[in-house]
Amino acid sequence: MSPETAKSQETKTKLLEGALRVLTEQGIAKTSARVIAAEAGVNQALVFYHFGSVDELLAAACRYGAEQAVARYRTRLSAVTSLSELLAVGRRIHEDEREGGHVALLGQLLAGAQTHATLGPATAAGLQLWIDEIEKVLTRVLADTPFGEFADPTGLSRAVAASFVGIELYEGVDPTGAHAALDALEHLGALVAALEELGPVAQRAVRHHLRRTQRR
Repeated sequence: MSPETAKSQETKTKLLEGALRVLTEQGIAKTSARVIAAEAGVNQALVFYHFGSVDELLAAACRYGAEQAVARYRTRLSAVTSLSELLAVGRRIHEDEREGGHVALLGQLLAGAQTHATLGPATAAGLQLWIDEIEKVLTRVLADTPFGEFADPTGLSRAVAASFVGIELYEGVDPTGAHAALDALEHLGALVAALEELGPVAQRAVRHHLRRTQRR
């Protein structure tokens, strides 16, 4: 990589990270080329040089932030061996993301998607990165359980992601209620874990019951 290309990439990264900090700390309403450039420590004109518009910068920052977040947890998710463990890991990720300000960031992105046309697809693409990782875990951990032949990992991964997004936003207005919702998910995980630990005969009975229920 030439020095000029490296310098250009460094500036773009500064702008992406600056945009994420502004969104997190000041909100979507305060985002502007001037504010983002000041936060990034670069000339305001570079916003338009590298991204064309503030909206395009915000969309790129959304994708960049999601890529960075998923990368932080990919190893942890790849080590999950059960659905109950996935829910427990999801709760720890939620707590880490909240402390890092990323829950507030998601709220700002979802709010901004209502008025910034480019943010909707970018936010959806960022969430899809999480969904893809969750789907990999679900496909793996459900394969050897009584639920393997009945579960839809694609749809279930979206349901899990949507649940955590909803809880993250709910937490802003009712922290106690959000905590109770996370507790309920963990209790559900414990019930699933109990089924996962059944012996072969009991697991066959569960599969038989599920098949019979599915035919109704």
